[in-house]
Amino acid sequence: METLFYLGIIFVLGALTEWLSPKLHTPRVVGYLMLGLIIGPEVLALIPNEFVDNTHIITDLALSIIAVLVGATLKVSNLKGHGREVVYITVFQSLGAFIVVVVGFILMGNILNFPSQQILFIALLLGGIAAATAPATALALVYELRAKGNFTSTLLAVIAIDDAISLIVFTLALTAGVTLIESGVFEWTNLAQALSLILFSTILGIIAGLLNTIMEKIFTHHKGMETISTLGLIFIVYSLSEYLKLEPLLSSMVMGVVITNMSPDFDLVEEEIDNHLVEIIFMLFFIISAMHLKISAIFTLPIAIVLYVVLRVFGKIIGCYIGAIVSGSNRIVKKYMGMALLPQAGVAIGLALSIQKHEGLQSVAPIILNIVIATTLIHEIIGPFMTKYALQKSGDIEKKKNLIFNNV
Repeated sequence: METLFYLGIIFVLGALTEWLSPKLHTPRVVGYLMLGLIIGPEVLALIPNEFVDNTHIITDLALSIIAVLVGATLKVSNLKGHGREVVYITVFQSLGAFIVVVVGFILMGNILNFPSQQILFIALLLGGIAAATAPATALALVYELRAKGNFTSTLLAVIAIDDAISLIVFTLALTAGVTLIESGVFEWTNLAQALSLILFSTILGIIAGLLNTIMEKIFTHHKGMETISTLGLIFIVYSLSEYLKLEPLLSSMVMGVVITNMSPDFDLVEEEIDNHLVEIIFMLFFIISAMHLKISAIFTLPIAIVLYVVLRVFGKIIGCYIGAIVSGSNRIVKKYMGMALLPQAGVAIGLALSIQKHEGLQSVAPIILNIVIATTLIHEIIGPFMTKYALQKSGDIEKKKNLIFNNV
């Protein structure tokens, strides 16, 4: 009874937050995170620790769907005409964020007062997470602003593969970090282990995607059954990947890539999920994620929080600029693409939450999670402004339109 009661509170207050957010010109993600923080154990305590500690099944369910939907944005058709440019920009901005954050945290380790034996590990994990971008935020802005043009199409192609690369970077960073914390040294055999983890996670995702294509043919003309079977396979591949100690987020994302490129009816299934599930899933995920945030940690980690934001922004912008130069992009892409890739939300929080499941990482997991949730609030406040500014400067937005984001 208590669990249903607390879920009821979350649903009612979450609905009110969704209703209020556009009126206050605030991103819904920020509204959900603030609500979770306020009603959670740290502030009003309407939702107790006992409930928060047992919500892993909800966060896993949400992450599995989020990862598949992120993968589903990667359509091969969207990359046509932008292949070389997109690959260079995506790789350089991901590596730019990773390298700048890792180096910055290592150099500032003494000031941050992190345990000396954990500084490198924390830096590697934060670097891996820093590479991720929030595709939903950029997509929403492009839609609301009716942006069309070369800059916009390049942006959409970049964000489609950005999170896939960030997952690979994070997996490598996590493996290297775990090795360092367990043995104190990194060996090349550990790199091979990380690559095999990525390979088998990818294979599992491909198999699940192909199986879903077969199931769709069986349920042709039964859209409801297609949606149910797709959701079932999403949950199976995520849990199976976790059971096999692979990377469930990567497996789920690969499944999404395969489905969107091979299943002709997936657009209908995706529409069903969007209309009936996505908002509920996102609401639960962000509200519950914020309940893990420790207020005391914000006051003990202010330098780390500010440092992460500054380093990530710098790394993204510089990385995009270098990638644009190497690929021969035009001046607009060189100057503004980095600004458009600053939002960060679901995937980043999902990666931070996944650290908690690794044995022996309990000491650093809260540090990572608190930094990521706190900085997500910042990124989701400044990110939309910067993305809109970049789209305006690109010339891809039609003027004199009555748009929702005019006041962003």
